[in-house]
Amino acid sequence: MEYKEITEKIIGCAFRVYNKMGFGFLESVYESCMRIELTKIGLDFELQKSIEVFYDDQIVGDYFADIIVNDLIIVELKSVRRITKAHEMQLVNYLTATKKPVGLIINFGEEKVEIKRKVKDLKTLD
Repeated sequence: MEYKEITEKIIGCAFRVYNKMGFGFLESVYESCMRIELTKIGLDFELQKSIEVFYDDQIVGDYFADIIVNDLIIVELKSVRRITKAHEMQLVNYLTATKKPVGLIINFGEEKVEIKRKVKDLKTLD
């Protein structure tokens, strides 16, 4: 399955969740809803996966990715008024730390679902 096809399926899940839940819940609620939707369409995923961050081959920290789909795409969930540059840079850093080429920020926003796609390594895309 190509990255484009997988990201389209993930985005479809987000819209189904938003249409049922709307705005105002904690990110953890949206994460649980996304888990249900991703399971329905048969994508493999991990929730809250611990990722170690290295500097000069030494572990300097870790973070938890909200969702990693098919071991290829990082999905960061937000429930804020709008996505900011800080959110986008956070995702770029996650892509760098994991060496994953594609990430999505999905914001279950006040008025709509807002999606930002980040690509770290164009050479690896289908």
